[in-house]
Amino acid sequence: MRTSRRVIHMGERSVLAIVLGVLLMLLVLELLRRGRLREKYAALWLLVGGAVLLLAIVPQILFWLSSTLGFGVPSNLVFFAGGVVLLFVALQLSLEVGRLEDESQRLAEEVALLRAAVEGTAPITSSPELPPDPPAPTRE
Repeated sequence: MRTSRRVIHMGERSVLAIVLGVLLMLLVLELLRRGRLREKYAALWLLVGGAVLLLAIVPQILFWLSSTLGFGVPSNLVFFAGGVVLLFVALQLSLEVGRLEDESQRLAEEVALLRAAVEGTAPITSSPELPPDPPAPTRE
């Protein structure tokens, strides 16, 4: 009798994992459609959702992978894989933040130069980042 309960619980977990995987993929697609999520991040989350679906539908893959890679319990492999995914997401976001900080600094410097030129406090000097001034219009 104890075995049948375990099978029922295992089936319930599989259904829950399938529902979560589908919901994740639908959420990512909706965010992508609305323009709230960029394609490069959507690909990662769709891959995660697909992996959750695959492992929920065919849990034997998880058992085989965990025994092949030397994990004692399949859930340890899931936690390890989740940690690795989160590590790569954090690294990617750190790189993106650094790039955006550099871009903000460059734009702030350009605005300061343009403001100084408009207010007449300093002449615009030629700079490699700024495009050259357009020629003055001629009247004929």
